[in-house]
Amino acid sequence: MKPHLYQWTKKGSLLLLIAMILVSCKQSKTDVTNLYKANDTVFDYHGRLLKNDDQVVLIGSASGFEFNALGDSLELMLKSDNGSHNYFSLSIDGKYHNRYQISSDSINKITIALMPEEAHEIGIYKATEAANGPIVFYGAKTRNISHPKLERTTTMEFIGNSITCGMGADLSSVPCGEGEWFDQHNAYLAYGPRVARSLNADYLLSSVSGIGMYRNWNDENLNEPIMPEVYDNLFLNTDTSHKYSFDDKPDIICICLGTNDMSDGDGTKPRLPFNKEKFVQNYTKFVEHLFGKNPEAKMVLLTSPMVSGDKGKILLESLKEVKGHFGDDPKISIFQFGEMQPNGCTSHPDIEDHKTMADQLEPFLKKRLE
Repeated sequence: MKPHLYQWTKKGSLLLLIAMILVSCKQSKTDVTNLYKANDTVFDYHGRLLKNDDQVVLIGSASGFEFNALGDSLELMLKSDNGSHNYFSLSIDGKYHNRYQISSDSINKITIALMPEEAHEIGIYKATEAANGPIVFYGAKTRNISHPKLERTTTMEFIGNSITCGMGADLSSVPCGEGEWFDQHNAYLAYGPRVARSLNADYLLSSVSGIGMYRNWNDENLNEPIMPEVYDNLFLNTDTSHKYSFDDKPDIICICLGTNDMSDGDGTKPRLPFNKEKFVQNYTKFVEHLFGKNPEAKMVLLTSPMVSGDKGKILLESLKEVKGHFGDDPKISIFQFGEMQPNGCTSHPDIEDHKTMADQLEPFLKKRLE
C-alpha cells in the first residue's frame, strides 16, 4: 500500500522543523556575545599604561594588549581622551590588519568580522604617542575571550624620538601636509616593534617626538623638557603625579636619540651650535640612570637614519665617547643604521623605511640576546 500523501507531508514538516531547530541552535550559539571588561585577566597588557577600576588607559606609543577571541565578530569599546581623535592598530593572528581612528565625543564601538570556526589572537596597539593623549579601553564583546598563549621570554625597550614613535610613517589615509601632525603616526609598524615581533619578544616604547638628550628639535631646553627629565614619568612629560613603575625589566634597551640635539630647528628661532660635550655628558648620565633601574640590561646605542654626512660622523663619535665611559663593559654596544633617504612626512622614515631599519637591526639584537 502506498503511503498517504498526508503522511509524507507530515513527515516532511517534521524533518523541516528539526532542521530549523538545528540551524537556530547553531545560529544562537554563534551570535551569543559576552562582555569582557578591560580589567578582566583575559587581556595581556604591555607598555606605558594606567589601570583604573574597569578601564585601562593606553598612554605610550605601541602600548596595548592581546587576547584570544572566538566568535563571528568582535566589538571593541574605546575612546580618545584628548579632546580630538586618536588612532590604534589592530593585528589578527600575528598579522597587521588595519589602523583605526577613534573620536573623543563618545565611546567608539568598532566591530571586526571574524571567522567563527576557531579562536583568533587579537592585538590592539596605540598608534600614536603619549603627547597625543590617552586611549581609554572599556572592554570587548564576542562569544568567548581567553588569555593568549604567549611564549615570550624576552622584553625589549626602545627609547627615542619621533622616529621611534613612527611619526610620519603611515600615509594610508591622510597624505603628508594634511590633517593633524599625528595623523600619519603608526608605532606598531615602526622599527622597534617590528624587530621585537620578529624575535618573539615583548616590547615597550618610551618615545617623544621632537625630544633630545640635552636639547630638543626647536628648543634649547628652556621651555621644553628633555628625555632625562621625563623618562621616569608615566606620561613622558613633566607630570610627576604618575610615575612609571619599572616593574618590567627589559633584557635589551635600545636608545635612539641625537637627531633633535643635532638639528637646526625651524631655521627661524635662534639655535646654538651643537654642544658635543653636553650631549655626551647627558647621554652618559642617562645610561647610568637606566643601569640604576635595571643593572642587568644590555644597552644598545643607536645612530639615526635621519642624520648623515658630517653630522652623522659627529653623532657616532659621541656615542663612542659614551660607551668609552663604561670601559670594557660588555653590556654596552653601538649599532649604526645604514644611510637612507626617508620617504615619510617631514623627512621621517615611512613604513617601508622602518622595515629596512628593522631588517638591519634584527640580526644585531639577535646576537646580543645569545
